[in-house]
Amino acid sequence: MSGVTYKKAGVDIDKAEAFLAKIKPLLERTNRPEVLGKIGGFSGLFRPRVQRMKDPVLVSATDGVGTKLLIADLLGKYDTIGLDLVAMCVDDVVVVGAEPLFFLDYIACGKLDKDKLYDLMKGITHGCQKAGCALIGGETAELPGMYAKGKFDLAGFCVGMVSRKKIVDGRRCCVGDRLVGLASSGLHSNGYSLVRKLFPSQEIQGKLGKELIRPTRIYAKTILRLLKRVNIKAMSHITGGGFYDNIPRVLPEGQTARISLGSWPIPPIFQKIQRRVQHGLQHVVDTGERSLLVLGGRHVDGASAGVDGLGLPDDGAAGELRHRVVQVQAEHADQPAEGAADAGRRIGDDRRRHAAGFPVPACRRCLAAGRSRRPLRHQS
Repeated sequence: MSGVTYKKAGVDIDKAEAFLAKIKPLLERTNRPEVLGKIGGFSGLFRPRVQRMKDPVLVSATDGVGTKLLIADLLGKYDTIGLDLVAMCVDDVVVVGAEPLFFLDYIACGKLDKDKLYDLMKGITHGCQKAGCALIGGETAELPGMYAKGKFDLAGFCVGMVSRKKIVDGRRCCVGDRLVGLASSGLHSNGYSLVRKLFPSQEIQGKLGKELIRPTRIYAKTILRLLKRVNIKAMSHITGGGFYDNIPRVLPEGQTARISLGSWPIPPIFQKIQRRVQHGLQHVVDTGERSLLVLGGRHVDGASAGVDGLGLPDDGAAGELRHRVVQVQAEHADQPAEGAADAGRRIGDDRRRHAAGFPVPACRRCLAAGRSRRPLRHQS
């Protein structure tokens, strides 16, 4: 087969090199003093300042943005999807009390589109700047035959560091503690498979699309500053699985949480989805509260004042980052067990009582199926 080249097979090395040269100025904007070496090497080099920290522990996280990529495709807007990628990783790192240090990305596509990928990289570098971490490397893979023309996928990787004695892991949570929620900017990067099932493409390409593509809010710097002011016992990053799956992950065995529905306003986008969905939305997305902090009762006012005093700038989302006390307490799980039928009736009562909230049938399903040993208990 004479005349066959790598380029004709679908991989353009020259275009990839030109793309790397184009994005180098973007990457340099994220540099930290600890970054060593030049962009384009075989690996990224980072010399952490461990002398400023006793018994340092590395913390790592990896994630993607899921089918929000398909929303970006529908709208032809790619300059914020990279920020979503960074947010999903760095906010997983910071909820254990770690400072995000550096980030790496992986982009796979069927054919390299320089303009589209440049927009993606703008979002990634913008996200790294917001989180305070350095983008020290990545991989852009052109995979003809693996991805259809114009299609791509993203993955991100973040490494942070925290002193061992300052790890926030929920071990100190106790009965009487409260949850404080940091408001989300919308759907962030979860629930988009459900959204695409509920809304036709024509509607997504209209006014709804602007809300759906809204970038994920990055909480890293906010939480790190708050940790210096308030004794936070645990933190939960509310992503896929919503409240039901993510809050129990940070509570010790034998404890659960009571949440009063209607104690925070549900943003319009979640109300719009709730009107069309058959099952409880709280088992899918954050419904307006993206990061939840577990505090001792006497620290709630300090946390509220702390968030207010941070002077938080607008992060590209409508409105300001707000705090809300979600009226939650930890509870021992050694109380009389609640049967599935009783649980179903109680949740049905909650549904009718909480006029300010929305239906929670997913809770019935969770309890009846025994999915969680520490279910959320709703109360008026």
